[in-house]
Amino acid sequence: MSRRTLAFCAASFAAFFYAGNYSIAKDVMPHYVEPLGFIVLRVLGAGLLFWIISFWGPKEKIEKRDYIRIVGAAIFGVGINMLSFFEGLNLTTPISASVIMTTVPICVLILSTFLLREKLNALKIIGILIGLSGALTIILYGSGNNRTATNPTLGNILVFINALSYAIYIIIIKKITQKYHPFTFIKWMYSLGFLFVLPFGYQQLINIQTDMIPVSGYLKIGYVLVFATFGTYILNIFAIRELKPTTVAVFIYVQPLLASILAIGLGKDTLDIVKITAAILIFSGVYLVTRKQKKLH
Repeated sequence: MSRRTLAFCAASFAAFFYAGNYSIAKDVMPHYVEPLGFIVLRVLGAGLLFWIISFWGPKEKIEKRDYIRIVGAAIFGVGINMLSFFEGLNLTTPISASVIMTTVPICVLILSTFLLREKLNALKIIGILIGLSGALTIILYGSGNNRTATNPTLGNILVFINALSYAIYIIIIKKITQKYHPFTFIKWMYSLGFLFVLPFGYQQLINIQTDMIPVSGYLKIGYVLVFATFGTYILNIFAIRELKPTTVAVFIYVQPLLASILAIGLGKDTLDIVKITAAILIFSGVYLVTRKQKKLH
């Protein structure tokens, strides 16, 4: 099996693990752990796993100039990304959040146009406009159960900020993943990310009543730490090393399907016309953005 095929497999498994995160993390918050406190716990737990596994990795020295990229990756890929996602997911529904996350390829393209000087054509511009209209539809009109989605509009906005932050992270991390082994820099990225999120979630972290969390609650927290964080980051970094940022981002559109099946099956969410319409618009936009134009002879 070629490295490119393995990279596609890694991206697929990452999408599957992360799809489960929408309903499982939603079930933890705020019953057992509040969102920002959960983020501190998530970054700390996953960070420790990355440090442990790094002992089996190569012993590489990071150049001083590359620490700037690692700091950027920590801010956008760990800090802003996770804080806005968990706070947003706590306020909105799993399906709405997963649909909004599919705007990442569009965000990557827009940012790549400015930062990497990728060329835009008419088809991609139309795709961007269609995709963003879908995101706007679900942000403004998406709703949910009043008990599980207390402020869907704000929640959807925060999830979109998360998508934009993740897009920036994908672009920042591309070069550094080609230069170093993942175990070399990801432990530092999470260490710096922990320092970033700690002030935001410290109070909620110390308010956790560990004796009130059932075994099922600990298992769900463990899934978020081990599979939806540690596993997805390792798999995505391997995929990013072998594939283009825009190609890796495309795998995010698989998440709404998987997340919807899980959310509906677990009784955490329901489908409605707004979510379906938004999904169609965003998927259409992503298709146009990622479609390769045929060369004229």
